[in-house]
Amino acid sequence: QVQLVESGGGLVQAGGSLRLSCTASGRTFSSYAMGWFRQAPGKEREFVAAIRWSGAVTYYADSVKGRFTISRDNAKNTVYLQMNSLKPEDTAVYYCAAKSDLRAWYTADYEYDYWGQGTQVTVSS
Repeated sequence: QVQLVESGGGLVQAGGSLRLSCTASGRTFSSYAMGWFRQAPGKEREFVAAIRWSGAVTYYADSVKGRFTISRDNAKNTVYLQMNSLKPEDTAVYYCAAKSDLRAWYTADYEYDYWGQGTQVTVSS
């Protein structure tokens, strides 16, 4: 069992930056592929970014490519999402997710086994 706790959300003006963190419980964090998703009011949850267990491979949604960076520190059981040049359309609840897998990364939410409770990001215009 893995428990995920997100932090770092908040209110920021357009063009600003935030860094989200997701800390996992358990001793096998390094064997998990991790992902970030978001859900805006009235919309379906959507993929944002993913990272393989080693951190060597990352993948991004087109909407955030070049602005967001996913990274991880396996020694701290933590995955990060650095968000720069934020836009009002980035406003959403952001969730981190984990899947026990050493082979790949995933963009579909149904692939993930564990989810955090979410952290609100609000970008004002």
